[in-house]
Amino acid sequence: MTTIRSITSTATSVPTREGAGVHLRRGFGFHSPEKSDPFLLFDDFRSDIPAHYLQGFPWHPHRGIETITYMLRGQVEHGDSLGNSGVISGGDVQWMTAGGGIVHQEMPKGDENGAMHGFQLWLNLPAREKMCSPRYRGITPSEIPEVRRESGAIIKIICGRIGDTVGPVTGISTDPEYLDITLPAGVSITHPTHPGYTAMTYVIGGSGRFAPDAKTECDNTTLVIFSDGDEVAVTAGSQGLRFLFMAGKPLREPIAWQGPIVMNTKEELAQAFEEYRNGTFLSPR
Repeated sequence: MTTIRSITSTATSVPTREGAGVHLRRGFGFHSPEKSDPFLLFDDFRSDIPAHYLQGFPWHPHRGIETITYMLRGQVEHGDSLGNSGVISGGDVQWMTAGGGIVHQEMPKGDENGAMHGFQLWLNLPAREKMCSPRYRGITPSEIPEVRRESGAIIKIICGRIGDTVGPVTGISTDPEYLDITLPAGVSITHPTHPGYTAMTYVIGGSGRFAPDAKTECDNTTLVIFSDGDEVAVTAGSQGLRFLFMAGKPLREPIAWQGPIVMNTKEELAQAFEEYRNGTFLSPR
């Protein structure tokens, strides 16, 4: 018998500032990471006010995680200690595995109208991979497959699978799914999920119901966390619905976390910051 996931909790993302003063909304992060395991943090940095984002995220370190940046509008110039540099813009994805250590910067520029719309998701690395070699992948819109259904539903697959269609990012230990789903008004879909996996959605347009027994619709900037089950069931409201779907296999490992570095023990965390201070953070291992 198929079990449809119910809603465990909903929350509106919270305004905050990061980097050199970038205004953004945080869907989750830093508090109760076991609820979103294997995901650590989700930031919504959509803004049409250049003064709110132009100071950007100057050079800073990461270790022990992967960061996934998904752009809808605008541009972000990036550079890192691997020698990568360039610009990601509307529809692009930057999938960066920090591994044992990387230092990078992200400087938003916006589009010709001053709009800069994007999201950053942090994915935890298992203990055995935290000190792996850092790597980077840039993904263009043409590499992200779309599944279109007769109902008008459109599903963009950044990572994961819909039937025989597979997203461009594979081979990740936590088996993540990251989908951008758009539904016309009134359309309902179901999406299969692995039992035991964490599953969440974040609404980025319109509104909808995310469980058959839901009494109210969730609208823009709402995070939904689901209970366990075999599938999620979603129905768009009268203005349609667009949301990001995230799912993955929980690591259930200890987390020692401070700022941009996530390890398993306080000793590992202290060592990481000591190496950053003394200049050995990027040393080969």
